[in-house]
Amino acid sequence: QVQLVESGGGLVQAGGSLRLSCAASGGTLSSLAMGWFRQAPGKEREFVAAVSRISALPRYTDSVKGRFTVSRDNAMNTLYLQMSSLKPEDTAVYYCAAATSRAYSSNVSDYDIWGQGTQVTVSS
Repeated sequence: QVQLVESGGGLVQAGGSLRLSCAASGGTLSSLAMGWFRQAPGKEREFVAAVSRISALPRYTDSVKGRFTVSRDNAMNTLYLQMSSLKPEDTAVYYCAAATSRAYSSNVSDYDIWGQGTQVTVSS
């Protein structure tokens, strides 16, 4: 069974950068659509970025386009989210997720494997 573990979160000032990592075990990321989601207190979990199965084509929610970069390292079986020009509104718990039945999805409901989350806090 595939398990996902996120890391790399922390506290940064607005305008700073962080790189989140999602290490997979028990399977290969290339067989899954992979995504990053985030959830702030009192809000629903929302899509951030994703890569398609096999080809790892990236997609982003509008609010992070130009600032975040999602990538997959097949050799390391790791998904990354490079976050730059961070804003206070980016503050959330960030989750790595896998969709076993999709080539690509931006919908929370399509993902069936989730990591534990990593906290990202951006101060103003």
